[in-house]
Formats: sequence, C-alpha cells, structure tokens
Amino acid sequence: MRRTLTLLMASLLGAAATAGAQSDPAHRVVVRDVVVTAPAHAYQGRSSGPEETERFSRKMKIGRDGRVNLANIAGDIVLTAGTGDEVSIEAVKRTRGPRSELATVHIDIAERGSRVEVQTTHTSRRDRVSVDFTVSVPASTSLEIHSISGSIKVTGVRGTVRAETISGDVTATDTPRLEAARSTSGNVSIAGISIEGELAVGSLSGTVTARNVKAHGLDLGSVSGNVMVADVTCDRLGAKSVSGSIEYAGTLNKAGRYEINTHSGTVRLMLANPPGFELNANSFSGSVRSDFPMTIGGNASSSATSDRNGRRRVVVSNRSMRATYGDGSATLTIRTFSGDIVISKK
Repeated sequence: MRRTLTLLMASLLGAAATAGAQSDPAHRVVVRDVVVTAPAHAYQGRSSGPEETERFSRKMKIGRDGRVNLANIAGDIVLTAGTGDEVSIEAVKRTRGPRSELATVHIDIAERGSRVEVQTTHTSRRDRVSVDFTVSVPASTSLEIHSISGSIKVTGVRGTVRAETISGDVTATDTPRLEAARSTSGNVSIAGISIEGELAVGSLSGTVTARNVKAHGLDLGSVSGNVMVADVTCDRLGAKSVSGSIEYAGTLNKAGRYEINTHSGTVRLMLANPPGFELNANSFSGSVRSDFPMTIGGNASSSATSDRNGRRRVVVSNRSMRATYGDGSATLTIRTFSGDIVISKK
C-alpha cells in the first residue's frame, strides 16, 4: 500500500531556528513555507551488500518557456541548461539490498501542456533505494526542485528556479532568476546571479555562501553555520546566524540598508570604497574595529591604533555605538552577542 504524507519543511526549520535562538529572541532565523509531498517512510540508507542498479531514460518536448517540477526522496539531482525544446531525464535507481527492491520505486512523469512533473514514489516502507537524476532542460525553463535526502545542483538555467532539500547541499550557478535555495542539513551556495527582485537563501545546519550576486533584496540565514558573502551588490541585506560568523565583502549602495545579526560569532565587513554609511553596532562581549575614520556619537568611547601595515583603526570598547563615515548615505545595523565587529577596506 502506498503511504504518503505532506512534509512541512517550514515547520522543521522554524522550530529549530526558534529553539536555537531562545537565549536571545532578537536573533531568530525565519524560513518561508515550503511544502513537499513524500512517502511516509524515512530513507533507510544502504546496506553493505553489492550495489544493484536500474537505469531510466526519457525525453519529451516542453517548449522554451515550460516548467519542470521534480520531487525526489533519496538521491542527488543535477540540472543543466541544454539546447532545443526537449527535456532529457536520465535516472539511476541504486540499492545495496536485494535487486527486487528496485521494482518498489517508481519514477512517475506527468505531462500537462508545457508543464512536466517528475516524482519518485516508494511503495515499500523499508526499501533502501536511492534515485540519482541528471536532467537537461531548455535554458528558459522554470524549475521547482524538492528533495528529502540528496544534494541539488542547478547550472545555467535562465527561468525561475526554486531548489530545496532536507538533507544535502544546494548549489545554484549562473541562474539569474533564482528565487530560493534552501537546505535543512547541508551547505547552500549561489553564484553568478543577477535579479531585480528579492532572493532568499538559507540553511538550518550548514554554511551559506553567496558570490557574484546582484539583487534588490537579499536574505541569508543559517542557524548553525557561517554566512559568507563576496562580490555582492544589493539595496537591502538581511544576514542572520545563531551560531556562526558572518562575512560580507562588497559594495554599499547609496541609501542601502544592511542588517546583520549573529548570536555567537564575529561579524566582518570588507568594503570597497563606500561613499559613506551610518553605523549602529552592538556587541555584548566584543569590540568594534574600523579602518574607516568615523564620527562617533553617543557615549561610546574610542581609541585609534595602527595595525602591522601602518593603517589606522578606530577601536570602540563600548557595547553599543553609533557612528558615521563619509556622507552617511547607507545604513549598517550590526548586532552580535558574543563576537567582534570588524569593518575593513577591501
């Protein structure tokens, strides 16, 4: 008998994020709702026996502006942009149990005009089967990819992309219309992306990395992991981690708003010739250091020091400070409970 359930990824992420941040309610990581339909059994893993495999291949026309939805239980998914108007699906079922297990897992494909839906269905509660997908789609295809146990890699797809997994890494490269990339337990990496709207990227337990990204708004979050941002241009940034450091290397847009929060970790900003910023910084057990000459307001005390290269740095020992550099056009709000705040020149 087939047994299916609706798995609410958002509930898992939200509950864990809240639990991890209870010591400081201001540092919650919120991940938007994601619904995945999956068999009720958890993937049982592979035994130590010889591997048995079965291959699956299918091609179908979809048009250049079609949509592909793919839901997998266990196994990796690799999607790349191809030429023409065809979707090419290559899959390999794998098990180290008896070969008869392969027949208990089906790859179901539904075609509805310009839409293709692919889903793995497990009819046994205790199978040890994984399915690895290699898929090629027309470059302008939109994708929605979900996995329970497996990594997802998307390269060169120009349509909208949403990629989410429970256990595994998510990598999106040269996907200019990426809307979401998330993992519960795994690293998330995005690169080569330029969009006009908002982009959300997150992991519950893993490092989140964004490189060479342009977006109006960028939300990055990890409960247990670092957040690394390099060569990024955005008008609004929200970067959060409960247990991890946050590093930002890039530019600040005029009138941009950048909010960075971590409970346990250092915040490091490496800025390339910013016109100016207003800094609001708080650290319960750390210091604030800056390579930029700032005008400090309020009751914060500061001193000037030199590093090994002779550069002058402002060191602020107070837990809370407000300061301005240049024209003060951008707004930086940085909070860390246990860690230093470092602002340096790139």
